[in-house]
Amino acid sequence: MAQALTKETGKAISATHLPVDRLEFPAADSVVILRGSGRAWQCDLRDYSLRPAPAGTAESGRLKPLASEHPSRRTGAETFITFANRTQGSITIHWVNASGARQSYGNLRPGAEHRQHTFAGHVWAVTDAQGQFLACFEAAEDGGLAVIEPGTRAQAEKPKKTPEDQSPENRSPDGRWQAFFQTNNLHLRNLQTREEFALTRDGSAEHGYAGRVHWSPDSTRLVALRTRKGDDRKVYYVESSPKDQLQPRLHSYNYLKPGDRIPLSKPHLFAVENRRAIPVSDELFPNPWSISDLQWDPDSRRFTFLYNQRGHQVLRWIAVDARSGQATAIIDEKSDTFIDYAGKKFLRYLPKTGEAIWMSERDGWNHLYLYDARAGKVKNQVTRGPWVVRGVETVDEEKRQIWFRAGGFRPGQDPYYVHYGRVNFDGTGLVMLTEGDGHHAVQFSPDRRFLVDTWSRVDLPPVSELRRADNGSLVCELERADATELLKTGWRAPERFVAKGRDGATDIYGVIWRPMKLDPARRYPVIEDIYAGPHGAFVPKSFSAYHKAQSLAELGFIVVKMDGMGTSHRSKQFHDVCWKNLGDSGFPDRILWIKAAAAKYPYLDLERVGIFGGSAGGQSATRALLAHGDFYKVAVADCGCHDNRMDKIWWNELWMGWPLGPHYEEQSNVTQAHKLQGKLMLVVGEMDENVDPASTMQVVNALIKADKDFDLLVMTGAGHGAAETPYANRRRQDFFVRHLLGVEPRRQP
Repeated sequence: MAQALTKETGKAISATHLPVDRLEFPAADSVVILRGSGRAWQCDLRDYSLRPAPAGTAESGRLKPLASEHPSRRTGAETFITFANRTQGSITIHWVNASGARQSYGNLRPGAEHRQHTFAGHVWAVTDAQGQFLACFEAAEDGGLAVIEPGTRAQAEKPKKTPEDQSPENRSPDGRWQAFFQTNNLHLRNLQTREEFALTRDGSAEHGYAGRVHWSPDSTRLVALRTRKGDDRKVYYVESSPKDQLQPRLHSYNYLKPGDRIPLSKPHLFAVENRRAIPVSDELFPNPWSISDLQWDPDSRRFTFLYNQRGHQVLRWIAVDARSGQATAIIDEKSDTFIDYAGKKFLRYLPKTGEAIWMSERDGWNHLYLYDARAGKVKNQVTRGPWVVRGVETVDEEKRQIWFRAGGFRPGQDPYYVHYGRVNFDGTGLVMLTEGDGHHAVQFSPDRRFLVDTWSRVDLPPVSELRRADNGSLVCELERADATELLKTGWRAPERFVAKGRDGATDIYGVIWRPMKLDPARRYPVIEDIYAGPHGAFVPKSFSAYHKAQSLAELGFIVVKMDGMGTSHRSKQFHDVCWKNLGDSGFPDRILWIKAAAAKYPYLDLERVGIFGGSAGGQSATRALLAHGDFYKVAVADCGCHDNRMDKIWWNELWMGWPLGPHYEEQSNVTQAHKLQGKLMLVVGEMDENVDPASTMQVVNALIKADKDFDLLVMTGAGHGAAETPYANRRRQDFFVRHLLGVEPRRQP
């Protein structure tokens, strides 16, 4: 298969890294459709020959462009969108935040693809090199492919902003009025008389009205956002070796950083009958990071919106009276540290009953609460206990039930394993629908009477079961994967390993990879694969025949990975370790975990410990040699966000706080570079549009000033994750072989 794909694509394809995202099985027994990298091939299984899939074959996983751009209205499960640029020019990818403002996430060259981390429900807009709108897409739970091609613009182009042709969203429900924006102000047009008039005159280019208009159901009121512009910060980089010209090319993109002035949007209420604004006091929403989820009650008496305060310590659901403009807080969530709005936010308003379902960590665990949305009081806590809700699958308003994903519910199991459950609104009738000791994914039957539960562990191949959805009881086991042939090759599964963290009580979960031909009589250097980003947990939980770590282990290392304190999906106390403390990176837990593994397995040589990581992991890998050089001896840091003041605004302000304090500087790898011990290799892609490449170069500058020796690899033409390219990966392996094994790589015996 790899040989056939190499021939078809003209690129060297490894059998362990096939560019295939999905397999589809047509009626023909000997044919399979392969999809990946924005292409589709038909493979004849008799000889593994490939040809392009028939034109009529639907492209599985392809996202349909939205009819019009709108704000990101929900934050669901973590997922990815693969953007494929099939146009002849460069395109720019923008995240559309909850206020409708765009935030650039970089450029994509013609023919290129980019896999973008996001959350289900987030909206992404695409523009051409001149800034003209091409399309926008909404992320799905299971990811998807966003194809931008010449026909995309015709399919998804936004309506032109002229009075005669306005978005239907801005038309009143009774069809009488059309709202539109002109010279940064809000106007109304009577569609019967064609009369036009301005509702506002105070808008300006710096502080104007724009975006979607929210009409009351009775068409007597409307709400529009007025937005004060933020900083116009740009990041610049030089493409040293463009394919289409000799001279280097300068690139730039919009990129706000911590502490920058952000776009600030606030809702304004207007009455149609007297053509006047109804003042709304902003006392409850003085400094928004975002205003989202704006909606009217069916009776038009009030509208509500979700206010996320900059600094992320206040998340408030606010109601505004349609006649008086009086604002009241229905839900007022506060935290002394942070509210994880990016990963643990859920609000479902139930206007028929005047209730709302809300997600909160207020009792120390991530759970659901039922609110009286009229009185602004908690009716009851829906879920509770020393476990966490990982996400809401479905809310059944008629049956008053919630279907959800949970972690830590099954005692004795890894708390990161996802299970599925159901509970009544009042907190009764809690039932877990999955059982096996592993990580679960389910598919429900169309009538939701049954579900197929597929679960596995890193050391257990997948098991598929048919279960009843009413009580989770097992109907039958459908299939159990057999790894016998795989084991015959000498393959060994990674080992799950648990040890106590810094407090001596909390379990820290991780995995260990060993060489297939392990000799317990030898002593093996240890290498940690680190990623300590607080937005998730990163130790693999499901079965896979291939792990990147195994290829490193085969060179003669023990490779480990664990989730230390400060990462997500555990208690609030566990997560809060990261607050204003990203420099911690969970190292006190990680070092104890590795020492516990060495106590059990004496062939782990703790005099030779290395570490590597990318992005936030690159920051941590460097930090290991600055703050824990007595334990870690060798580090490879790829595209690190080495100073949190240099990185993207949303991620860093969420965990490190706002306004910026001295802790930002104190935890910078730049200011601490003089403390370097051990061997350090820095890797950076010159065209990284996720983390500013200058962040790595500032560490380089500080190391030079401190007269410290280090290695630097600049990958020309590479973006974020440059160390995962074949050349840089080989250099990383060589670095560990040279400095931990003490031999020259690829030496002749």
